[in-house]
Amino acid sequence: MRDGVKSALTLLVLCLLMVAAGAWGWQALTQPLPDNEPPPLCSDTTVAAGEDVFRDQVAVSVFNGSSRSGLAGATLELLEERGFVGADTGNAPRPVKGVQIWAADPQNPAVRLVQRQFRKARVVPGTEVDGEALGRGVVVVLGESFTSLRDREVESVTAEVEATFCSPPGS
Repeated sequence: MRDGVKSALTLLVLCLLMVAAGAWGWQALTQPLPDNEPPPLCSDTTVAAGEDVFRDQVAVSVFNGSSRSGLAGATLELLEERGFVGADTGNAPRPVKGVQIWAADPQNPAVRLVQRQFRKARVVPGTEVDGEALGRGVVVVLGESFTSLRDREVESVTAEVEATFCSPPGS
């Protein structure tokens, strides 16, 4: 084969590679950006009456209804150390006394399990503020008189009736 033909053939192959690379690059450039939305922390899980609910099945949000800075975050860390799944923290929309657990159903096993981690925690009706949910999972609001979690850690509770609560995927 003559040198001129070899050069022409090599140039043709290189041009085809450049066109293919350009087409691939154009396709990659014009595709929509990937969705960076994180997966949901939890989804509704239903348990039958008589089933046990464990701490690693329950998502908890803690809000500060006192004047002490960092109370919600520190308490959520303690709950996570006990095996709960941490969800949201922040300041409560209004001050509270003691410890309140905001829940629609006080007999929900997830609510009862979280309640048993605190001394004198009171379940109050409602989970929303101005039509929006305050937090995901079981919502705990800490007031001025809150000092610490109970020393005795409660591992699980048994559902008395069928119930639905926010549980992490795969638990």
